[in-house]
Amino acid sequence: MDYTQYLGVKGSTQHYQLPVAKLVEIALANNEGELSDRGSLAVNTGKYTGRSPNDRFIVDVPLVHDNIDWGKVNMPTTPEVFDRVFNKIKAYLDNKELFIFDGYAGADLRYAMPVRFVNELASQNLFVHQLFIRPTAEQLKTFKPEFTVICAPGLKLDPKTDGVNSEAAVILNFEKKMILIAATHYSGEMKKAVFSAMNYLMPERDVLPMHCSANVGKDGQSALFFGLSGTGKTTLSADPERTLIGDDEHGWSNHGIYNFEGGCYAKAIRLSKEDEPEIWEAIKFGSLSENIVLNPDTREPDFDDKSLTENTRVGYPIYFIPNASLMGTATQPSTIIFLTADAFGVIPPVSKLTVEQAQYHFISGYTSKLAGTERGIVDPQATFSTCFGSPFMPRPSAVYAKILMERIQEHGVNVYLINTGWQGGPYGVGKRISIPHTRAMVTAALNGDLEKQDFTTHPIFNVLVPKNCPGVPSEVLDPRTSWGDKNAYDEKAIQLAAMFIENFKKFSNVDHLVQVGPKIPAGQATA
Repeated sequence: MDYTQYLGVKGSTQHYQLPVAKLVEIALANNEGELSDRGSLAVNTGKYTGRSPNDRFIVDVPLVHDNIDWGKVNMPTTPEVFDRVFNKIKAYLDNKELFIFDGYAGADLRYAMPVRFVNELASQNLFVHQLFIRPTAEQLKTFKPEFTVICAPGLKLDPKTDGVNSEAAVILNFEKKMILIAATHYSGEMKKAVFSAMNYLMPERDVLPMHCSANVGKDGQSALFFGLSGTGKTTLSADPERTLIGDDEHGWSNHGIYNFEGGCYAKAIRLSKEDEPEIWEAIKFGSLSENIVLNPDTREPDFDDKSLTENTRVGYPIYFIPNASLMGTATQPSTIIFLTADAFGVIPPVSKLTVEQAQYHFISGYTSKLAGTERGIVDPQATFSTCFGSPFMPRPSAVYAKILMERIQEHGVNVYLINTGWQGGPYGVGKRISIPHTRAMVTAALNGDLEKQDFTTHPIFNVLVPKNCPGVPSEVLDPRTSWGDKNAYDEKAIQLAAMFIENFKKFSNVDHLVQVGPKIPAGQATA
């Protein structure tokens, strides 16, 4: 097949489905990175060390116009702008070395989307080779892409003439089934652009697309972990006692759950072998390390060094995790955990939600954007991200919330809210809840131990807080006790409750859920 002709690019050299070793060899020869002492290809992505949300667009055409939740997240652009950028990318790629990878988004072939990636960089082609599902030789014989992603990080656009916001752009075109990426070396843009495409398409196929990780226990019971980047989806789902289905993006169909990907993209800042042994061992030859600083003499990675970014990352195929599922599918979930990294330090470390509260918190999607996950984020910022993933959800949130609640009720799923953020004070004063304590809470939620405990209702957040949890000191479970100044805790909790209440006002047809959300005690004022 002539991939140059497919792109309309003449004179370029095309490499199709290169093996990992060859991609690494070419990347090193082209000075795209260096090998760490552990064999991982370490690259520096320059000034784009996270997603660039202000540069992401969806082409506004009649096919999708009435189905998109247009706004600051889903910014519209015109077919003319798309064509202009596409032609500019084609001209730029003329006579260049190109790397093509064909793979699937979706482990369940009943719903899988075939995607073709065309990359300027061998290192980024290594990334998609490891992050998406690799077809068999037989599948490649009849492979026809449903979407095509073209990534030209070396091309800088001109906002004045190209109709974009900066030198960079990520443009999704559902009519032409193409994604264009320019000027950014951050590989996560490809992953999240494909995820956004899946999130638009899957509800039409009766599949709920989810920004969550998933694993399954020895008893066959699966679990979902919802949360934005940095809240612990990857860390908590990589459990030596459970089989990992995937760490970030899944679909929930009438047949069960399935991974959209074939790999993991884990945050590596402050990574330790003691707290995250599975991820630690996955950083080896075949993985791609982004912005992890290496010792110049030993090439040993310094996982505590955040001089390039807090958003250090490593991408690797899922089979680098010893107990990962190679099938990428599991049964209907029995437990759902909503993860929030509360920068206020007032949300209980673990709480049980009723069905109505699950709907309230899914629609609210409270968490903190952590440093580096987006350009310009230096300190954690409190935010509400509907469906725990609004940056990647093109349709109105009600579409996803309705399917989720129907599935929770149909399968009798238990839902918990777990805070992986701060305690003892807000960010800058308190400290993050320890990973061992969080793991113990997760284990108790999954094995049913929490169901056996006595609960109290939090006076402000209105959730059920367990009095005890195996492996966790009882004083940790009550966030107020960890604050030296109890009045300061009350003031900060009321402040956050007011933010919940104000945020929920923007949603229609959900007035009946207001009563199950946070409450401001009578006579108390907000700060």
